[in-house]
Amino acid sequence: MSYTPENKDSEKGSFDDSQPSDSINIKGGVIGEPSVPLEESQYLDLLKHIMDNGTWETGRNGRVKTVFGNMMRFSLADGRIPILTTKKTAWKTCLKELLWFISGSTDNRVLKEQGVHIWDANSSREFLDSRGLHLYEENTLGPIYGYQWRHFNATYNCVTGKRVVDDENSADVFADSIRLQGVDQLQQIIDALKHPTERFSRRLIMTAWNPCQLDQMALPPCHILCQFNVQDGNKLSCALYQRSVDTPTGSPFNIASYGFLTHLLAKHCGLVAHEFVYFQGNCHIYEPHIDAVNTQLQRKPYPFPTVSIKQVRENINDYTVDDFVVENYVHHDPIKLVMVA
Repeated sequence: MSYTPENKDSEKGSFDDSQPSDSINIKGGVIGEPSVPLEESQYLDLLKHIMDNGTWETGRNGRVKTVFGNMMRFSLADGRIPILTTKKTAWKTCLKELLWFISGSTDNRVLKEQGVHIWDANSSREFLDSRGLHLYEENTLGPIYGYQWRHFNATYNCVTGKRVVDDENSADVFADSIRLQGVDQLQQIIDALKHPTERFSRRLIMTAWNPCQLDQMALPPCHILCQFNVQDGNKLSCALYQRSVDTPTGSPFNIASYGFLTHLLAKHCGLVAHEFVYFQGNCHIYEPHIDAVNTQLQRKPYPFPTVSIKQVRENINDYTVDDFVVENYVHHDPIKLVMVA
């Protein structure tokens, strides 16, 4: 179905990136409105579906209106990047978080130093204590997303926030132990994508869901598993499964983040970004966000912007925000929401 307007920047927080060279704020009308529905309509359809058909449930952190099960597809061809336009999305904040994941870091201070505060609530003393993580220093998040991507199931040092094997006093005799080293899932995928035949494997999976370490995480992962697929020789697609979808605040970040990740891997591995496929489990809207969603549903989307990556770096860890150029981002005004931790 396609969205028809009727009579959310929080993405985990309240953001206002200033991007005068690559961001255009439009307060009315539609620039070059196409004759076919834009892909953002899928997202608006989901918001409306939750509003119209969702049931009220009381969960861990508040009352939500919820539905279960949804799917969206976003083209990444010709450099397109699905950054939502019906409210301004803080894409630079999103990108900084993605590069932080790629680095394998679990230290929120790294983000804070870049002006990113989307993990502040989940790394506070109060929140960590509520999870039973009393030994963690504030801003230590445990073996979350990036740690699992780069060091899956490696023994985690709750004092240093790194692998035990990275400690200066760790015994060299254990350095090669898989239990200490973990599995670098992301590098395995990169190696496969660069291989002329292995890139077509149906096993290019990266998971953040590790039952062995969930209780050590400040927050168990919401976007839990992605699969990469190459077709037609060099076209790279990504499919994501997300178990829990804070649809107004979290989902816009997730869509943009995995779009950026697919473009980055394509560039790094000599491929072409093709498509992002988004599978969602529990999709919900928190009660305090209802009015903001109603505001967003009255807006018409614009065509998505494009992204280019300036250069191919030797190591996936070496890319910076300045390597990414986003152009023609036309958007409506921000809708400020506060993430429910």
